Amino acid sequence: MDTLTRLETTIRQRIASADSGKSYVAQLHARGLPVIARKLGEEAVETVIAALSGSDEELTGEAADILFHLIVLLAEKGVPLADVLAELDRREGTSGLDEKASRAQQEG
Repeated sequence: MDTLTRLETTIRQRIASADSGKSYVAQLHARGLPVIARKLGEEAVETVIAALSGSDEELTGEAADILFHLIVLLAEKGVPLADVLAELDRREGTSGLDEKASRAQQEG
């Protein structure tokens, strides 16, 4: 089992049964989806700032934070990480520009 899968398992367990007084994940869950989404946004901004003006170590820490909070959000919404990984697999070998254009056609 890889690191992200182990993390997802732990997050899902804490959402299901952990005490919000003892678990950050349970606390986020108790506060609801808007708080979780906002926290992910904050982490995204911090990651951008670290990329532009921080050290490699700061960027590494912020990247870990954003992955963690993304998995919390996915778990809160009931979306398995495996689904996200499958979508990345589906896109593999496709030009990013072509993939973006195909999404624009589907939306428009």
